[in-house]
Amino acid sequence: MSNETHHSPDGKMDARKLAYLALGSIGVVYGDIGTSPLYAFREALKPVAADGLTRGEVISVISLMFWTLTIIVTIKYVLFLLRADNDGEGGTLSLLALLMKTANGHTAILMLLGLLGAALFLGDAMITPALSVLSAVEGLKLVTPQLSDYIVPISVAIMALLFAIQSHGTGAVARFFGPITAIWFIVMGLAGIMHISDDYSILAALNPWYAISFLLREGFLGVVVLGAVFLTVTGAEALYADLGHFGRRPIQWAWFVLVFPSLTLNYFGQGALVLHNPEAMSDPFFLMYPHWAILPVVILATLATIIASQAVITGAFSLTRQAIHLGFLPRMEILFTSETNTGQIFLPSVNTVLFFGVIFLVLSFKTSDALATAYGISVTGAMVVTSIMAFEFVRVRWNWSLPMAAAVLTPLLLLEFVFLGANLLKIHDGGYVPVTIATAFTVIMWTWRRGTRILMEKTRHTDIPLSSFVSSIERKSDHSPAHVPGTAIFLTSDPESAPAALLHNLKHNHVLHDKNVILTIRTTNKPRVAQEERYSVEKVSDRFSRVELRFGFMESQNVSQALATLRKTGLKFDIMSTSFYLGRRKLVPDAKSGMPHWQDRLYIALANAATDPSDYFRLPANRVVELGSHVII
Repeated sequence: MSNETHHSPDGKMDARKLAYLALGSIGVVYGDIGTSPLYAFREALKPVAADGLTRGEVISVISLMFWTLTIIVTIKYVLFLLRADNDGEGGTLSLLALLMKTANGHTAILMLLGLLGAALFLGDAMITPALSVLSAVEGLKLVTPQLSDYIVPISVAIMALLFAIQSHGTGAVARFFGPITAIWFIVMGLAGIMHISDDYSILAALNPWYAISFLLREGFLGVVVLGAVFLTVTGAEALYADLGHFGRRPIQWAWFVLVFPSLTLNYFGQGALVLHNPEAMSDPFFLMYPHWAILPVVILATLATIIASQAVITGAFSLTRQAIHLGFLPRMEILFTSETNTGQIFLPSVNTVLFFGVIFLVLSFKTSDALATAYGISVTGAMVVTSIMAFEFVRVRWNWSLPMAAAVLTPLLLLEFVFLGANLLKIHDGGYVPVTIATAFTVIMWTWRRGTRILMEKTRHTDIPLSSFVSSIERKSDHSPAHVPGTAIFLTSDPESAPAALLHNLKHNHVLHDKNVILTIRTTNKPRVAQEERYSVEKVSDRFSRVELRFGFMESQNVSQALATLRKTGLKFDIMSTSFYLGRRKLVPDAKSGMPHWQDRLYIALANAATDPSDYFRLPANRVVELGSHVII
């Protein structure tokens, strides 16, 4: 997500470092929410403008937007959720990993919530780039109407370029993210200041009674408006997901010093402009600027939306890596685009899926107006999931009583459910898109988790306990296998049983190495594992050892590097005379597996698409031996 990954305590941060990180967070964390003024107010006015717009309605809509930003973003995310971290990391799956340590019988519910939250975020990663870029490029219509026909092709070209550069890494580009987005917020804030003087009565929107009375008076229409008002807080989940990249204080400082004031001023300026000139409601954001400034603002807006899209895409990469390490997705190829920062990653398969999804949305909906109706459900859904998980967090980790947790979080949850209900009204207008995307991702992750559990249960029946195997193989007899020099490392997920690759090697090659290591790789529920906790070694016999390597869910699982440090513990072996044995399973569907036939097929397809374990675990390619077997699932 970011070109910098910092894990130092916030308390030890000096002013210069705080300012540097706060500037970086403006581009990565707030890029998405910073593009909302392009379309949020315009979309919120549409439902009430059908019967003619009144002054009270304009003030009420601005009041709704201001208090939504205040309650959802400022109170829930910036002040509260940023404190609910997993060793400094944030986000749905990070929170899930933390809660799984003390699940207390809620494992299945927490798992479902975590999967749903992650799936909704991935759906958001498709819609955000399409909506943001379209809304920025549409400003060209105000420069010259002849460019209207080129908006979709230009948007597609920008998207294609954005996804094409992902494989080169975002480090160099990311240095400009913060400054460009900071300029964008300043330009928005200045435009707002210039236009608030058009009609100072817009300042009445600071009174929450305008928002409340509007909802009470308008009924169903108020709920429809609320669905559009929610566009003001798109990107709020990124605040939480990017916590580990910048730390809590820089994100909070950026919000209170620049982002929140700029957004507030801009929305109030748009409101005052429409009060002064109702015709401006067709595109209040770009009409705030004089004609000569529209083209530069369109260019700046396009850059801001590209940055916002970049932040969401890299967020999807980071979340997918977490999902793989936590066992929700099969292993995928993960490329590191920085030699110094493991946070900069590129997942070709995820990049391809997102690219085709974004292009499909741009070509299908064609305008930001049409796409805005599809937006909101994934964001509100993810927020509801996070709030429910936060309820469990404060009770288990902060030891809040049930009444206290309910008193603090129930009002927030009720408000988010109202927003979710308002957005669900847009199902037939395009809201089905995020629901379909999130459902597909949830089914994929649930199938992988379920199939892996069934596979483990099936293979366990045929497993031979390692201790029994070692004692039998080391008894002197005429049928003892031939001994060969060197070390053999057998990768397995079950350290208590003899690995299938070891049994196959004996069966077919009739040899046993001088040293044999049964290696298990574990992903902990922590983001990172300290070096002293990285491994444990247990001597089973003179020739057999059991080794467990532990990695955090945010770390790259570089086994070769970790094994190099093992030599310091007395486990002597030369990596160039060591062979790594992997078991490769050919999965065959079984009608009695416990999963429906379609799910069997999906699981097998996912397993076949998984990247080669020797690449994933960074094993030396010329030292790997794979032995296959058939497994009926």
